[in-house]
Amino acid sequence: MKIPIVSVVGKSDSGKTTLICGLLPELKRRGYRVATVKHDVHGFEIDKPGKDTWKHSQAGADIVIISSPAKIALLEKVDEELTLDEVIARISNVDIIISEGYKRNNKPKIEVFRSTVHDAPLCTGEDNLIALASDLKLDLGVPVFPLDDYAGLAELIERRFLL
Repeated sequence: MKIPIVSVVGKSDSGKTTLICGLLPELKRRGYRVATVKHDVHGFEIDKPGKDTWKHSQAGADIVIISSPAKIALLEKVDEELTLDEVIARISNVDIIISEGYKRNNKPKIEVFRSTVHDAPLCTGEDNLIALASDLKLDLGVPVFPLDDYAGLAELIERRFLL
């Protein structure tokens, strides 16, 4: 069975991370295992110079995995950016995947829109938009939730993708 995915999208500084961080405890409280995927167009570095994993990578390892009793992390060098589908193909043992960013993908989307930060939403009804979290009541043909209605958004996700 394919793991359902919902992308939380919005323009810069709209509150995507805040929304996901409010939504995660709601989904966990309902008993779901959740993975998140964050898209970073600028690149990132989590390996600290001088640490063993960094040394392994510098010495030529294509994949470095660090494992402890509480966590596992996999660092893989890639020649080009992977698509969201290629990234999520590496995920297992969860009920749902929530991605942040990836606004140009074809996955179901929840857009975060704050009128105090931007003039207009990013998505239209043709963008696989399933809901809008906003400080305004806009008519985009999808349900509109207050920015902090994590329970309402979790209910929508649960009904559409998990039950």
